[in-house]
Formats: sequence, structure tokens, C-alpha cells
Amino acid sequence: MQSAMFLAVHHDCGSMDKSSGSSPKSEEKREKMKRTLLKDWKARLSYFLQHSSSPEKSKTGKKSKQQTYIRPSPEEAQLWSEAFDELLASKYGLAAFRAFLKSEFCEENIEFWLACEDFKKTKSPQKLSSKAKKIYTDFIEKEAPKEINIDFQTKTLIAQNIQEATSGCFATAQKRVYSLMENNSYPRFLESAFYQDLCKKPQVAEEAHAT
Repeated sequence: MQSAMFLAVHHDCGSMDKSSGSSPKSEEKREKMKRTLLKDWKARLSYFLQHSSSPEKSKTGKKSKQQTYIRPSPEEAQLWSEAFDELLASKYGLAAFRAFLKSEFCEENIEFWLACEDFKKTKSPQKLSSKAKKIYTDFIEKEAPKEINIDFQTKTLIAQNIQEATSGCFATAQKRVYSLMENNSYPRFLESAFYQDLCKKPQVAEEAHAT
């Protein structure tokens, strides 16, 4: 529902830019839509910050206190535009990018990439095998719930590789998904209203500086 609203807002804003002038009513409508969109973004971001980077359980079996993530400064947010890796290296930036991909109905790409990153860190052969099968059923096989867009040859190779799983099972597919995000979703994220909002300096600070 929220994703559909994002697309509707995006489409309507584009239409207004073409069809309407700069009348006060049209400007007010655009601003209202922008506020609604940003509110939707922040709700998604809050969810990913709380769930995607939750602390691991401690040795006692109890979860440690929930981590809090402070909104990055405009300067920090601007660093994300220098390289895709800069964005992925930031927990806040990663959560923001996941929220953006969800709005574009392609969150399976970043979820697959993250699953591969976790998979490569696995040392136990048994865990490696079970994780490989889960990644395959979640993202690779035909009509998987989060099927990623890769070619048939790569899928076939992965199906063969997971029979004797190694840390490189998904290397080719991960590279292709990374490239897809870097060349398509990442530039659109940098142009999004949400990212632009993060890069803005606080109005209070600007006014104080002006005086």
C-alpha cells in the first residue's frame, strides 16, 4: 500500500511539473505531497533501522539494549554520493537505501546482497550448506519468493555449486546484483526527495549563521 502511494505521488508530481504553472495552489499541493512522501520514507527507514541491524543476542541469550541510530549530518549524507560503497558502509545509509528499494519494488536485490555478505563470513561447513540452500530457495530458483533477475546460465551454475557449498557459490550473481543496484537504483536514490532532505542543513542553523 505504501509502495503504491509512493508511485502515485511520484507520478502525480511529475504530471504537475508538466501541466501546472507556479500558482500558489499547485505549489501548496506539491509541498503537501512531498511531506506525505517524506513521512512514508521515514516510517520505512525506522522499520529497517530497528529490524535489519538489530544487535545480536548476548552470551546469556538476552538481547542487549536496542541500538539507536542518529540521523547523519548533511556532510555525512553527502559522502554517500561519492561512491556506492560509502552508502552501503553506513548502517543508516543502508537502511535508507533499503527503504528506497522497497518503494521501487526491488528490495530483493539488497536483501540478496546482504544474505551473500553474511554467507561469505560463515565458517562452519554445515551452516554454509544450509545457508546456501536457503539463499537458493529464497532468491534463485524459479518463482522464488524474492527471485532476483539473473540469467539462466548463472542460476544453473549456482544450483550445481550448492551441492558442495563454498563461500564463492553466489559470487557471480552477487556481482551482477551489485552492478544493477550501483548503475540503476543508486543514482535514483541520490535524486530522491528523502536523500535530498538528509543533505539539507537544518533551517535553524542556516538562520543563525545568516544573523
